[in-house]
Amino acid sequence: MLRAHGSDRRIFRLDEGTDSLIGVVHAEVAENTAFLSFSRHFRGSGLPVPEIHAVNDDGTAYLEEDLGDETLFEFLGRERRAHGAGSEVPAPVRAVYEQVVDRLPEFQVSAGRGIDESVCYPRARFDRQSMSWDLNYFKYYFLKLAQVPFHEQALENDFGVLVDFLLGAPSEHFLYRDFQSRNIMVREGRPWFIDYQGGRRGAVHYDIASLLVDAKADLPQAFREAMLERYMTALAARGVRVVRDEFFGYYDGFTLIRLLQAMGAYGFRGFYERKPHFLQSVPYAVRNLEALLQRWRAPIRLPALSEALGRIVQSTRLRELTTSAPAMTVRIESFSYKRGLPADTSGHGGGFVFDCRALPNPGRDAAYAPMAGDDTAVEAWLEAHDEVHAFLARTREMIVHVVDAYRKRRFTHLSVAFGCTGGQHRSVYCATQLARHLRGREGVQVELNHRDVVRVPASRS
Repeated sequence: MLRAHGSDRRIFRLDEGTDSLIGVVHAEVAENTAFLSFSRHFRGSGLPVPEIHAVNDDGTAYLEEDLGDETLFEFLGRERRAHGAGSEVPAPVRAVYEQVVDRLPEFQVSAGRGIDESVCYPRARFDRQSMSWDLNYFKYYFLKLAQVPFHEQALENDFGVLVDFLLGAPSEHFLYRDFQSRNIMVREGRPWFIDYQGGRRGAVHYDIASLLVDAKADLPQAFREAMLERYMTALAARGVRVVRDEFFGYYDGFTLIRLLQAMGAYGFRGFYERKPHFLQSVPYAVRNLEALLQRWRAPIRLPALSEALGRIVQSTRLRELTTSAPAMTVRIESFSYKRGLPADTSGHGGGFVFDCRALPNPGRDAAYAPMAGDDTAVEAWLEAHDEVHAFLARTREMIVHVVDAYRKRRFTHLSVAFGCTGGQHRSVYCATQLARHLRGREGVQVELNHRDVVRVPASRS
């Protein structure tokens, strides 16, 4: 017997010598019928899905091709461990993801045109009813069971606004519904696709969102953006009109409803059915929500929902449901007080600002004035002063302590800024030194920005 992750199906491997098949037993005949119909259709369209070998008389059991043991999720984890890649995506896995993204429009557009809509389960379209089910799933099985406060009528009003917006997206294509890394098998470096029995007509944005915000896959943001660009190119090659701003707005909206549906599932399986391993995905979903709220591009306002989601994002308890600490980004910036404090772009509204104006100023020396604080000569000048060493030692000690504490509490961002009069020497030096100190720490990613530094080009003889 094999593990069926979030399903009530019983799945078996039947083998005889070198030959093997997968056997599935499931009492929900309508769901089986959808899977079998879609499998035959996609297989006939040349897509890599399992071949169906036999079905019993009452449709409660069937035999299908054995695609092996390794899902894309497991392949990603294995390659990360082998390469010591942390949260990065190793090249062999990236190659498979690229194939997956390229093939998705074939399911949605090319082969999707010929599906038998009469067998779709439980509905033929991702319509208002389907969306309402997902949103209420989130409300009752996540918000209520996680004890996140919300105003029920105001939340329902926002649900209506969100659904009205999403129904404005073109919805004539095939929506795979659960397009994520555990439903993609990897065999000889190629992806094979399973578990599309919940497919129906809908908008293309939902499936690519499902893949890229797949919780425990924990894909880096830059990788997600690259795959989204690749997907839009693949869509356009299939004749789908892609208007970038409009696409991004719908993409964020469908990303939101997908995340809420997934969190409802984690709550149902974890809080309600008391299966703790499902709760391990919650902190990843929280971080995905956090990133989505920071970049929100959909042209709608959802104040009550945003307030509830903000409570989720700020909840230490929900972030600590996993046993492993997430990667943390420390953004370090230098600036000039003459131009004001740096803006908080993380959405967290916190962090540290250190005033470097009490330190010796190399900018008063004409030889150093045109240089910056990360130039070798300026570094040497500053390092000749004991008060600079003392200042940096104290700030480093404080920041390292906070970084360690934030990681234990599953926080993912910290901002640190150093200011001086002109933003050219002392602040640049201190920011650079802290960045060097933090780089290489396990689970810490450093972003360094010198906001107001002026680089003087070398003179030409």
